[in-house]
Amino acid sequence: MRFRVFYLINRSGERVSSTSAVEMTTKAICEQMLDRLQSEDDYLGILDAEDNALQVLPEPDKQRYYVEVPLDAAKASFGRYVDRAELEALIHDLPAQINERSIPGLTYRPW
Repeated sequence: MRFRVFYLINRSGERVSSTSAVEMTTKAICEQMLDRLQSEDDYLGILDAEDNALQVLPEPDKQRYYVEVPLDAAKASFGRYVDRAELEALIHDLPAQINERSIPGLTYRPW
């Protein structure tokens, strides 16, 4: 399945905005993007066809990632912590429409 990605890789200065997101398969996302998330300032966003997002925020010192589905209108997000293996499985199994109900185990967090 194909999605569009946006990201910031802080150490190299690479940046793609959500308005300029590039199309990638879930396999390519896992192979080309995840190893690049090495700083707490890095992030990866994955957009579905309706511009719903899954954001991935690394916590390298804890060897985990925070994944969240932001809900701008509610000024909140639904998210959870995952390790690398869980993150890869989650990305490979992303449904065509990303929302807080389509990803198991997410918890509500106001901003």
